[in-house]
Amino acid sequence: MSTAVDAATGTPLPAVGAAERRTSRSLWRRVLAQRPAVIGLSILGFLVLVAIFADVLAAYDPEKSVIGTEAAQFAKARAAPCIHALGCPADRPEHLMGLDGNVIDEFARVVFGARVSLLIGFVTVGGAILVGLVIGAIAGYAGGWVDNALMRLMEVILAFPALLLSIVIVTILGAGLLNAMIAVAIVAIPIYARVMRASVLSVREQDYVTAARAMGDSPIGILVRRVMPNALTPMIVQGTLGIGTAILEVAALSFLGLGAQIPTPEWGQMIGREYNNIQNAAHLIFFPGVALTLTVLGFNLLGDGLRDAFDPRLTR
Repeated sequence: MSTAVDAATGTPLPAVGAAERRTSRSLWRRVLAQRPAVIGLSILGFLVLVAIFADVLAAYDPEKSVIGTEAAQFAKARAAPCIHALGCPADRPEHLMGLDGNVIDEFARVVFGARVSLLIGFVTVGGAILVGLVIGAIAGYAGGWVDNALMRLMEVILAFPALLLSIVIVTILGAGLLNAMIAVAIVAIPIYARVMRASVLSVREQDYVTAARAMGDSPIGILVRRVMPNALTPMIVQGTLGIGTAILEVAALSFLGLGAQIPTPEWGQMIGREYNNIQNAAHLIFFPGVALTLTVLGFNLLGDGLRDAFDPRLTR
């Protein structure tokens, strides 16, 4: 493969994409230099592995009672954890986190709940970002009455408490996990629209945007090719932080009976069904609660680390 050379000096020119690769490596080094980002990535990496290998880790079906299986002889509702290594009799079936009120293995439900929660986070925030990105980009670049109209609409949505508005939307659409995700996504759209608008307002004044206008590029072409790619960094940070929030809000709706329904293994729904038994079966609340806390913590730490890594004022 031939190497391009400078016609005047005869020196080799860098390969196409070399600068981008160096920038990417530099960015990853800055991210990995942030301790919160490393801790967050470690937590999320563990959760992703749990979600991927849930079928291998769980010995029981997360949606079916153990009644009718070989474990039925010792099965009872809200049974305490049975771990052979900690002294549970070897002749009893092992249930690492006990059994819930429907005599379903709690460990299987917590493990498969990782799949459900990660899916909730990425799909909900992905939809909100997609809509918010379009609204914010158009508002920031067009300005004038278009900006005013779109931002006033976003402010109307922001005027309502997020959880209350989500409850109203789910009540209208009907209880269910999909409707809960739609409700949380709708409530989150203004956040991403405002972030994108602020970023576009800054980028559209850059010299390369002015040069593109002078060269006769169309407004849509400038917005799509010049402005939006350079305005996405704040959206990445906000989106990472928003995934944890979305998981928590959908869990709150499921806790209230408006989100995931039985037998879907969703952590908020699991807590909501058993919180009245906290005195005699605290493990049924503790384990899904810890899983939910770790997931939200992981995304928040990663988001904080990305924010610090992307902030040019903190770059050394």
